[in-house]
Amino acid sequence: MKRLFVDTSGWMSLADESDPIHRDCMTVRDQWLEQGGLLVTSDYIMDETLTLIRMRIGIDAAERWWGQIGESPRVRWEWIDTERAEKARAWFFKWRDKSFSFTDCTSFTIMRELHIKKALTGDRHFRKAGFEILP
Repeated sequence: MKRLFVDTSGWMSLADESDPIHRDCMTVRDQWLEQGGLLVTSDYIMDETLTLIRMRIGIDAAERWWGQIGESPRVRWEWIDTERAEKARAWFFKWRDKSFSFTDCTSFTIMRELHIKKALTGDRHFRKAGFEILP
């Protein structure tokens, strides 16, 4: 099954109709799902996204988003356990010349582990880490 990693900025673009790449992200997501693909994200990303939606759009929007995404069978949550956190820590300190956040590094860890090459994101750090970014 094809898997697409969705980063915080990807979820935010999907949730916020005023976002400049909202329509493009919706198109990518819809086409991915129509082709039988799966959206993959992490508990760290879900934490960031839920908080940002609440702060930028409102608590009602956050609750709607959680209802749509949190229980969707088309969205696979990956959890950052101790082993993944250690791998992310290694990324974080290895790439000193990059400004990767620790959360970015947890995402890269999951993507490498699951052989996911593409991410729905506006974060160029994913490209710097060797992944393809959509839209």
